[in-house]
Amino acid sequence: MTFRIHRSTSRHGLRGISRRRFLATTGAGAVGLIATPYLSRAADRPVVTSGVQSGDVSMDSGVVWSRADRPSQMLVEVSTTESFAKVRALPPIAALPESDFTAKMLLENLPAGQDIFYRVKFRDLSHPEILSEPVVGRFRTAPADRRDINFVWGGDVAGQGWGINADDGGMLTFATMRKHRPDFFLHSGDTIYADGPLKPEVTLADGKVWKNLTTSEKAKVAETLDEFRGAHKYNFLDDNLRAFNAEVPVFVQWDDHEVVNNWSASKELPAAYKVRDIHLLAARAKRAFHEMYPTRESLVEPGRIYCNINYGPHLDVFILDERSYRAPNGANQQTEYGPDAYFLGPEQLAWLKRALLNSRATWKVIASDMPLSIIVYDDAPNKKGSEAVAQGDGPPRGRELEIADLLRFIKTSGVVNTVWLTADVHYAAAHYYNPDKAQFAEFDPFWEFVAGPLHAGTFGPNELDNTFGPEVKFMKAPGPGKQNLPPSAGMQFFGHVRIDGASGQMTVTLRDRTDVALWSTTLEPKPL
Repeated sequence: MTFRIHRSTSRHGLRGISRRRFLATTGAGAVGLIATPYLSRAADRPVVTSGVQSGDVSMDSGVVWSRADRPSQMLVEVSTTESFAKVRALPPIAALPESDFTAKMLLENLPAGQDIFYRVKFRDLSHPEILSEPVVGRFRTAPADRRDINFVWGGDVAGQGWGINADDGGMLTFATMRKHRPDFFLHSGDTIYADGPLKPEVTLADGKVWKNLTTSEKAKVAETLDEFRGAHKYNFLDDNLRAFNAEVPVFVQWDDHEVVNNWSASKELPAAYKVRDIHLLAARAKRAFHEMYPTRESLVEPGRIYCNINYGPHLDVFILDERSYRAPNGANQQTEYGPDAYFLGPEQLAWLKRALLNSRATWKVIASDMPLSIIVYDDAPNKKGSEAVAQGDGPPRGRELEIADLLRFIKTSGVVNTVWLTADVHYAAAHYYNPDKAQFAEFDPFWEFVAGPLHAGTFGPNELDNTFGPEVKFMKAPGPGKQNLPPSAGMQFFGHVRIDGASGQMTVTLRDRTDVALWSTTLEPKPL
């Protein structure tokens, strides 16, 4: 990365080398010199460039992640006490150029419902005696008993030209979410804006100037693997995000901007792209996504994003991938289900049905990277084509056929207490899906909650499709003529969920970046 400010270390070329290293390389230390103990200087040591992260936490395991500035080995120590009085040292993991010096490790055999402290250091591969400074992180394993659960969710980070602005406090929503000490963070996608270059300055409507921290990778759209990686690394430059990542494990999914706006197989790339193959861009983007997040690896399908995470007796989280298997974006008017109407795709849909049916958790949270009934056009200026599920009022058509089939299955199979959480549309909303008001009524009532952006432009509201009978119980958006508001306007939103361990009640609150509770509701669980 190229920064505005000078960095004391560089990944390439010569570093300030120690006297001992210089003598060892030249052979000058063989005669005529007195050997002295080696003292590592800061410039000699590997650097932990992007903090630490944890993720995909279960009752007995969790993934930890970090990144170095050179070929090295990641060394992880684990303890159940913050003092690290008793530690378990784990085998080293290589951090090589092929993975952009990232490394991640699955920690296993952990106690349930326990605060886990981990300490990460990197050891220089060429000079094993040289270690980085340690960086400490923590996470809490899922409970085995029916105790309280507290988590946050949202999406959309560093989009629409709004990057890290020190004058505005950086990515403040992450600092606000961190104050709640959540058990985990559900990232609903648009983790980066690979298609959104950042300018050093943006003049706001009131004449004030928004000043972005800039890097070379964020000066253009991402096309190479290193540029996609650079978009993720840009976000990790924010102090608030790094502090949040060190304390709160992430369950992460992707959406479109990890690749390019509204991408599908039919995407016509803008002129800014020299790489014209959308499949090549998506493959590079997915590799960077997995390299930069503490996700578990799938041996069944390498690169798979969809998964379910059991977080104790009260909660299962079902993370969907509504990008990788969808049909090309189009009119979305099919009356019969087939390949041109795929959204989740048959394999993922069958997996989700099985996982929901097998769940014994009180609440089944379906993490969808797109809302069900908010209309999102593929060609927004001309209001044409479908980017999401909905395409207009009436009976199920196109991608809605898949959702109708899923909702019917949930009802007929006796699956209860499903809640949908999403982001994508850059405003906050609460939707109650009422079969009495729907064109397709073969489902039990359920809620969908929308939260975002976390740190991006604010938009909306969008039109609603009545196919599944959504009722707007709450909505906060800029309104006509006030689109793409900067984070400094204050309309940055996240969702906060609390599940009471004793009663099983779920309280969902929509909040802004100053932690004002905008709207809240408490849901009673149905008996299993």
